[in-house]
Amino acid sequence: MMGVWLGFALLACAQDRVDLWPEGKIPDFQPQQIAATLQETKASGFKAEEHTMPHLDWFDAPVEKNGACMLLISGGGYQSCCDAWWVNKVAKRFTELGYVCVNLTYRTPRPQGLPIYQSAWQDGQRAVRLVRSEAQRRGFDPEKIGALGFSAGSHLTVLLGTSALTPAYQAVDKLDQTPCHVNWAVPIYTAYALTDGLTGPNTRNGDAIDARLSDVFKFDAKTCPMALFHGGTDNYSPSGSTQIYRQLRRMKIPAEIHLFADRGHGFMGDAKKGEQGSAYDHWLDRVSEFMRQMNFDGRLGAKVELMSRYPNDDARGDYRKEPIWPNGRMPDVQKNQCQPYLEWHFPKQRKTKAIQIIYSGGAYNGNKPDGFEVAPARRYLNEKGMTVVTLKYRTPRPQGGLAKHTSAWQDLQRTIRIVRSKAAKEGLDPNRIGIMGSSAGGHLTLMGATSSKQRSSWAIDDLHKIPCKVQWAVAIYPAYALTDGANGTNAGGGNEDSARLVPEFSFDLDTCPMLFLHGDADGYAAMNSVKCWEQLRRMGIQSDLHTLVKGKHCFQAKASPGTGSYTWLDRIWEFMNHKGFNK
Repeated sequence: MMGVWLGFALLACAQDRVDLWPEGKIPDFQPQQIAATLQETKASGFKAEEHTMPHLDWFDAPVEKNGACMLLISGGGYQSCCDAWWVNKVAKRFTELGYVCVNLTYRTPRPQGLPIYQSAWQDGQRAVRLVRSEAQRRGFDPEKIGALGFSAGSHLTVLLGTSALTPAYQAVDKLDQTPCHVNWAVPIYTAYALTDGLTGPNTRNGDAIDARLSDVFKFDAKTCPMALFHGGTDNYSPSGSTQIYRQLRRMKIPAEIHLFADRGHGFMGDAKKGEQGSAYDHWLDRVSEFMRQMNFDGRLGAKVELMSRYPNDDARGDYRKEPIWPNGRMPDVQKNQCQPYLEWHFPKQRKTKAIQIIYSGGAYNGNKPDGFEVAPARRYLNEKGMTVVTLKYRTPRPQGGLAKHTSAWQDLQRTIRIVRSKAAKEGLDPNRIGIMGSSAGGHLTLMGATSSKQRSSWAIDDLHKIPCKVQWAVAIYPAYALTDGANGTNAGGGNEDSARLVPEFSFDLDTCPMLFLHGDADGYAAMNSVKCWEQLRRMGIQSDLHTLVKGKHCFQAKASPGTGSYTWLDRIWEFMNHKGFNK
């Protein structure tokens, strides 16, 4: 016999329900609390007094188990368990991937006279112990248990992931000698994480100078790897997730964070409306990629070279190369630097009037427009029907007291003006131009995106009158963005408040939305991207950010299938789809 929630058949068998507590031993029992989903409470004939016992529901076992287990936790403001549809969807996905799945129904509404999370935390710790005790019988490793929760359930997920050594209740039987830590956690739009929103939406947007992480999260020795997800316009501030991520980084615990532009609380529900190709339409893919990279399923494959996946220019039509500066008019000429140029790569089948400018990194000492940081992205976008312009900017670094990026910035601003001046003649949109660069090129991207109202050199001709504002930017593991790594790798990982954004980024009024992609294990720290994203959000500029667990500098050069480092190019297209740049 199968249970039903809101018209969706549960995979969990109603006969495989397990009570959490011995009868009469529920800690801090309060008669007004129940353990039932919101959908169950609305069913005809529901009797609250018959639903006081919190419980686990085990889903049907996978056909082929991978040795791991997922504990799923609904949200609902600690007032109800309301995410039945999403619990069911997640269980279906991860059962297909070989995970044993189990759902927790904890006590709600909020207890009286106790913290809002207390009874749920008690039920959560007991649930993990029960799950661990079932490992051998149900065919998974007791040290491969993960938790995934939404909103209040995400808050509970973070509690389980950070605070297992703090008992939420006094032991009631021998089972409570079993450890209650989880081995990974996936918090989805965590609520109540910051001190300006401990019981509701953040009163000061989570950005106030005195807003801190809740001290209920202990970040103890059992704190586990996490993949955090949040929408950029959530009233339960995404700063909660960025602060959790920062603390995990301080502890050197592998983690990911995925932040989605223009999404509020419960943003995944919009995926049912069918916005195909958007980042939030594929959030479950990001979860499975995180777990594959961490090898929780034991199926992490060998790495594949990116250039081997995009070996030729089959999707390219016309090609054109041209200098950036007129003869004798290039500013701040230095004899040791290469000659800059740009290249037009038109797709065989144009499907958008947008233009993407791409260039590589190289520490401002060299750059390669045909290397792995440029050619695959160019070929990918040509396949999508987009025109690409690649840039060879001047390197090595200029001398004579000039900043390391000065020549490259001059070349980029000139390139944007050239592209804008010629776009209409090519049948393209002069007001749909994006820039993209990696490493030092990521720093250059931030210069181009945040400081287009600032001049990099004196005008040499009328082209200088054309704006060099861009409509979007893609910064791939940007270097040199924080003061603890202004000239190299980040000495403190960029994690402390003392590591601030470097002053050359103006964040002027023409600053555009951005996509950030960064490896979590990059010496040019992921916090370069996170702190830029936070600044953009404070300005009301909604952007996307994805960090990739275990990803180092140049994470994409070689990557294992099924991981975020392998599928990273799709994040670019998803971002453009959502923002409408590539229509």
